[in-house]
Amino acid sequence: MDTYILALDQGTTSSRAIVFAHDGRAVASAQEEFPQILPAPGLVEHDPEAIWASQLAVARRALEAGSLDARQIAAIGVTNQRETTVLWDRHTGQAVANAIVWQSRASAPICEALRADGCEPTFRAKTGLMLDPYFSGTKIKHLLDAQSGLRDRAARGDVLFGTVDTWLIWRLTAGRRHVTDPSNASRTLLFNIHTREWDDELLGLLDIPRAMLPEVRPSSEVYGETSPEWFGRPIPIAGDAGDQQAALFGQNCFGPGMAKNTYGTGCFMLMNTGQTPVVSKHNLLTTIAWGLGGQITYCLEGSVFIGGAVVQWLRDGLGIIDKSSDVEALAASVPDSGGVYLVPAFVGLGAPHWDPDARGALLGITRGTTAAHLARAAVDSMAFQTHDVLEAMQNDSGGPLAELRVDGGASVNNALMQFQADLLGVDVLRPVVSETTALGAAYLAGLAVDYWRDLPDISTHWSLDRRFEPALPEARRAALLARWHDAVSRTRGWREG
Repeated sequence: MDTYILALDQGTTSSRAIVFAHDGRAVASAQEEFPQILPAPGLVEHDPEAIWASQLAVARRALEAGSLDARQIAAIGVTNQRETTVLWDRHTGQAVANAIVWQSRASAPICEALRADGCEPTFRAKTGLMLDPYFSGTKIKHLLDAQSGLRDRAARGDVLFGTVDTWLIWRLTAGRRHVTDPSNASRTLLFNIHTREWDDELLGLLDIPRAMLPEVRPSSEVYGETSPEWFGRPIPIAGDAGDQQAALFGQNCFGPGMAKNTYGTGCFMLMNTGQTPVVSKHNLLTTIAWGLGGQITYCLEGSVFIGGAVVQWLRDGLGIIDKSSDVEALAASVPDSGGVYLVPAFVGLGAPHWDPDARGALLGITRGTTAAHLARAAVDSMAFQTHDVLEAMQNDSGGPLAELRVDGGASVNNALMQFQADLLGVDVLRPVVSETTALGAAYLAGLAVDYWRDLPDISTHWSLDRRFEPALPEARRAALLARWHDAVSRTRGWREG
């Protein structure tokens, strides 16, 4: 009987499940969007029950689509939207509030107060992260501060915290396992990436009880089994990594200096730096890629908050396209953006700016501007933002990258990938399997149950779909980037009145 690995890929706007064969092929999949809750400008929430229900539903549908049953699944790997924060009651299993999404700026006042107290260098030194609302720790404090008595319940161990991987594993195991992995723990502002432990000083600064935190386990390990009620029989849960680290693993970026960029809701570039954390001098993050075989692998990361989500805004906010896939044809109907620049700082700017008070701007509009120009400017914004991150990453790493591996939904857009190569001056490589986030989770799970032997075994399955080489004249490239940077400067420090 053939066996497979099931990857659960819980993202910001949808939950997916993909079944992978031993050669890395996806043999079945299912996907389901779930609602975004937007209480006020800059605030983003999810219903944790919607996350769980949609993820369970697509897992079951993926097995049905492949005519598979649980006996054919050797293991489950979990990958997740990172930093999104869930608090729930240990006894009932019910969330005590909506999840605070990584994009949300709800905890900005907490960050400002900590920064004013001189705490940022402590967080930066221990966690490798900026003191920014993006990360989980200040979101936890925000939730504990908001509900009377919640912190006391958490101190007694009655209220638990988890990023989305922890929440899903808790529900899959019917509350038997409260765990996370180093890649997710390193995104909380609570985990010391040098000692590789939850840090009491950081917990004290945020007034977060240690009792509510999950156990940190390796990224590839059998954590437990699913409750039989979900799939008819228990299945080992054996892999866990945050979505961007999972994509780095799925792209086979196993050696120091290898890098990838994922074009999802946001854009996320990661570079493997090996067993040594590299301190960024250009506003990038030093974080953990994965824990495997008793070793921790570190990486540099640049995070763009609004990548593919700008296309959803064109669809849902402006109504100029009916479905997200329409943007490619609309953008390609004009030779360029007609001088229009869209800076999608809808929830502030991430790397390398880290300005939570920035807001979006659309510049260069004339009477001749059309919906196609707006679409082109929106698509171009992903490439421009990625350029700024790569420039910072090259400065930190001490040399130019030889290539950039790409994945995620927007990586199928050939025009965007060519424009990306033109702006970067670096070859852009797109693999045959673009769903590398789910594939990385599958690889981590498969290694834990000997479905794959080792990293060289996995590496035999990576294959190139297309290479995009830079072709833009340097003068034109410089002019486009100068105008883009001018546009970005006009979004900085904007605050709602």
